[in-house]
Amino acid sequence: MSAHVEAARAWIAQDPDAVTREELTALLARVEDGDAEASAELDDRFSTRLAFGTAGLRGTLGAGPNRMNRVLVAQAAAGFAAYLAERADGTTPTVVVGYDGRRNSDVFARDSVEIFAGAGLNAILLPRLLPTPVLAFAVRHLGADAGVMVTASHNPPDDNGYKVYLGGDDDGAQIVSPADAEIAAHIQRIADAGNVTTLPRSVGYANAPESLVEAYVAATAAVAPAPAGADGLRWVYTAMHGVGWETVSRVLAEAGYPAPVLVEEQIHPDGRFPTVAFPNPEEPGAMDLAFETARAADAELVIANDPDADRLAVAIPDADAEGGWRRLTGNEIGLLLGWRAARQAAEARDAGAPSTDDQTPDAGATASLACSLVSSPGLQAVAEHYGLAFHSTLTGFKWISRAPGIVFGFEEALGYLVNPGTVRDKDGISAAVALLGMAAEARGQGRTVTDLLQEFRDTFGAFASDQISVRVTDVSEIGGIMASLRSQPPSAIGEVAVTRIDDLLEGVDGFPPGDVLRLWLEDGSRLIVRPSGTEPKLKLYLDVRGSSAKKAGRRLAALRTGAEELLASMR
Repeated sequence: MSAHVEAARAWIAQDPDAVTREELTALLARVEDGDAEASAELDDRFSTRLAFGTAGLRGTLGAGPNRMNRVLVAQAAAGFAAYLAERADGTTPTVVVGYDGRRNSDVFARDSVEIFAGAGLNAILLPRLLPTPVLAFAVRHLGADAGVMVTASHNPPDDNGYKVYLGGDDDGAQIVSPADAEIAAHIQRIADAGNVTTLPRSVGYANAPESLVEAYVAATAAVAPAPAGADGLRWVYTAMHGVGWETVSRVLAEAGYPAPVLVEEQIHPDGRFPTVAFPNPEEPGAMDLAFETARAADAELVIANDPDADRLAVAIPDADAEGGWRRLTGNEIGLLLGWRAARQAAEARDAGAPSTDDQTPDAGATASLACSLVSSPGLQAVAEHYGLAFHSTLTGFKWISRAPGIVFGFEEALGYLVNPGTVRDKDGISAAVALLGMAAEARGQGRTVTDLLQEFRDTFGAFASDQISVRVTDVSEIGGIMASLRSQPPSAIGEVAVTRIDDLLEGVDGFPPGDVLRLWLEDGSRLIVRPSGTEPKLKLYLDVRGSSAKKAGRRLAALRTGAEELLASMR
């Protein structure tokens, strides 16, 4: 019989959720009947707990400490409350909580605000399910000490998560070390104390006013008011069964853009995500309904948000693509938006405009562009062209958003920070408005987004990127591959020699230590290997530069073949 039976019984005794209590009770009954598969599942649920890190918490819904559930959330809320109280210096901390449309998001959010209020904090709940960027905005707009967003973003349907932001000196950004470890220690103390039913709760929390959402809408619409070319623009929008559309529609109306043709099957929040295997615009098939809608509407552009609307996907007509539509890569979108931001920053500098929070959030810092180290090196070329600073960071907006003087930041996984003066995190809604502005302006000149991409290549060179993503069922396989690459580093990728390998575990170029390997090739190409921070995946990032799109494409294809061969030899 499993060694975790007593722990499971103790869990049932404190679990306020009838669904997970019954789930675990049924599992225990199977264990007691000698079911080996049930014993293995119980061990998986209780042999460890979901780690609280710089991405907060994220995992599969279910009973036990290695799942997302009301017990784990109560422990997290109480631990976070203790952390905030400890650093408050006699003042009463304020924390604002938001939630999206995933299963149990609303329940986890209300548990959290009741526990925050019960711990003596000023707790504020957003008025309804809303996008993650609205929560990130609220932390700064309300001058809160912290924020919590209950979301698993674009993870599989059975997941949920708990994302944490800090105000004050952190300026509304996601947590980084050492805050993550300090919060985790408080959470562990709560868990070790036992029964979460004894935690004080209060319904004396506040509900955020609708004016907060209106302020976000106004700030986001101001990112790119519609130019003349927006009139008559035919475009398609999908919320991917998430919470984006209500807020997006209000921003569009205020900014003056024409309403899109909607992917009706995906426009309303639905935590089951019935039309997609994974609610992630990057996944194969996720945008098929959008493409079908675009073909029927003879659209010029497709825009998609992920379920919590902090990411943006864009697709354009392409006669060479299957079905006539091609989704732009995250790097292509990021380079276009970075180009836009760089032009604006350079124009403001050359005009002698004074620094404002919207232009240079960090007083005295040179306006800069920033991206994660796995994103396209093309952004550095843009920054250098316009005389701006450039910063490469570890993956995640917790790092990108902290770049000094940032006016724009992105990561290739469809995340873009275009208005750092108001939202210090990726924001798929403001990014959508900025992209619409570029597309509409080009349209007014008789051009398309395809023409903008070509102009970028003509100006800065042809940068091409690709990604290999390996999903595993046993995460130890990822550790094994990383260990093999370190112990047996390759001398070549395909037929191109490796000239240098940077192991970020050892600290490189000022980066904090991270489980990342960066391989530089003789022809200037780059291969980066890292585990995903939010999913059981190993990711390989491929980047090349060529004098033309065709030459870059050939070089990229060769690099991909070599990387796949290397990966096969490691498994």
